[in-house]
Amino acid sequence: MAGELIGSILSLIVLVGLGTAGVLTVLIWKKNRVARVTFLRFVIQAVGLAALFFLFSLEPSIPLLYVLITWFTVTLFLGRFFCGWICPFAFIMDIESLIRKTLKIRHRLLPDKLNIALHKGRYLILAVFLLLPLALWLLNPPPNTASAVMMAQLLAGPFRPYSIIIDPLIPFVVPWTGQLVLGSVNLSYPYIGNILTFVEATPGQIFAVVFVAVTLIGAFFVRRVWCRFCPAGASIAALNKFKAFKGVPLLYIEKDEEKCPKCGVCKRVCPVQVNDVYEQKGGKIGTSQCMLCARCVEMCPYEDTLKIKFGNKPVFKSRNWLESSIVNEERKIE
Repeated sequence: MAGELIGSILSLIVLVGLGTAGVLTVLIWKKNRVARVTFLRFVIQAVGLAALFFLFSLEPSIPLLYVLITWFTVTLFLGRFFCGWICPFAFIMDIESLIRKTLKIRHRLLPDKLNIALHKGRYLILAVFLLLPLALWLLNPPPNTASAVMMAQLLAGPFRPYSIIIDPLIPFVVPWTGQLVLGSVNLSYPYIGNILTFVEATPGQIFAVVFVAVTLIGAFFVRRVWCRFCPAGASIAALNKFKAFKGVPLLYIEKDEEKCPKCGVCKRVCPVQVNDVYEQKGGKIGTSQCMLCARCVEMCPYEDTLKIKFGNKPVFKSRNWLESSIVNEERKIE
């Protein structure tokens, strides 16, 4: 027992060390101000992926109900930070975007009305999965209270639909037998396990293959396509819809209206086409679409116009990178 605890602590220290080294490497190596945060995000996503793999490898395993409760509690205070910086499914989509950029293929934009409709549609999808366990309970109730409690902790039986909310947390390399095994490496893909559970036999397998193909192809051409109607993202957003929770998120974007010339850069660079940063006058940006990826803050060329704040403390703010780019070009000419 003591050996396992020491091993777990050492693994965590290694992960923290790798993450810190990666962050420092990017800060030192990446001089381009409009790409530094993007590379930092890749480092944090990779470390987050390893941390999630470690989390699901623990023995005894952490009950999924506790993971779900922790998920909701953390997002109350950090909003959709997980979506922007850690989500394994989003990491897959970001890698696809990087490949697309390398191949110099332009991304596609969704019409604003369709994008907003998808965003609002998330709540309907979420409502279905939240109410489905009640129907399953009535159809096949647990034999006793003890069984019900165990099923709830494991998100099994009638509680299985709740696992769909935390499906994006599952890394695509898993410590259990995944949907695909390459040598000794078990691979998984978000939502596939639940698809094969609820849609059995051949139709389920066909649906699973189609889902993987559509989401991968879609994410190649449309940035963060799944994030626009992800039920997990909706669960986070829904919490912050209530007035009692409006002021709870400690991490948020703030805009200084007086310094904003309405250039539209923030709207063009947003991976999920959030228009609120551009359209809202000033102050705290109140939208459940924003994933706090900081791309708008990174690309804004006006000093201190946009800020990411934790509480009242600025964490990252926009800089006049255009001026520094001109200075660097002049130095090269000289």
